[in-house]
Amino acid sequence: MSTINSSNNDGNASSGDSEISPPRVARFWFLLVIDVPSVVCTFCIIIHIVTNRARRHALQNHTILVILLINLPVQLPDIILYLNAYQNGLLQPSSPAACLTWWFIDITFYNGGVILLAWMAIERHILIFHYRWIMNRRRRFLFHYLPLVVLVIYTLVFYIIAFFFIPCENGYDYTVPVCGESPCYQSYGVFGEWDLFANNCAPIILESVVSIGLILRVQWQKRRLRQSDQWRKQQRMIIQLCLVSGVNMCINLPIYLITFAHLCGLPSQYGVQASSYFYFFSYLVTLLFPFTSLSQYPELRKVIKKIFCMSARQLPLGSTVVPARRAVPTGAADV
Repeated sequence: MSTINSSNNDGNASSGDSEISPPRVARFWFLLVIDVPSVVCTFCIIIHIVTNRARRHALQNHTILVILLINLPVQLPDIILYLNAYQNGLLQPSSPAACLTWWFIDITFYNGGVILLAWMAIERHILIFHYRWIMNRRRRFLFHYLPLVVLVIYTLVFYIIAFFFIPCENGYDYTVPVCGESPCYQSYGVFGEWDLFANNCAPIILESVVSIGLILRVQWQKRRLRQSDQWRKQQRMIIQLCLVSGVNMCINLPIYLITFAHLCGLPSQYGVQASSYFYFFSYLVTLLFPFTSLSQYPELRKVIKKIFCMSARQLPLGSTVVPARRAVPTGAADV
């Protein structure tokens, strides 16, 4: 995730440089226990979508699929580097190239996922209330495919320029997670300000406003038109959006409220510890997304539930230890 450099001219550290109080071993197991089933769930949903023609062509699945794919670098190499740093006490190999690669993966793909979540909230409005906008091929390209392509390309190009072409010098701390995650581009004039407001704050605020607006609009339309059957068909999309937006708002919104308070004059030492907690738990936005997406795929949930039930039934049989036969004394068999 992208840390916001809230340091002032006195050299106070940003909130991304400090660690939270739970020991590293606790954080190691916390991430590992959530990440493994999250990755499994991600691949299950991807396979569930791409192996079926109807699901593959369903418009509501495309943004979910792209977010799942863009989240994979966070779930795999990013979390693996995090666990490696926790286990060894520092990043290995301890080199600027390793830190820069970690920063690029962590910030680019996490922020890319957050930006796409904001677009997904807008797209749900289109799919539910303005479906005529995407009835023909031309409109479908303009209002559905083009935004996805533009947002993905924009995110990649922006952070490639930010990390590899901005003429500034980075500082690395190999003993803390994500090497302290304080890339110099965040303090590089307008470029850093654009990243803060356009790539971090704006998507969170936009998603929050759009998601709340969607819920209110759905409730108002249900009462006005009394078309409960129509809204029941869209229920899964609305539930999934509410779950995703709820997690995103609860974790990421406080980070930017604290950052905004610092920009408005709050001393930088206030809120640092709280921000550090929110930065760590912001991984949940990525790791919980596959589970919240399951609300849209009841068939897949049944398959997963069936697999778990079968495994639970087989586990006692497979784990039962058959006691060894007692040795029969010599001559006892003849009695």
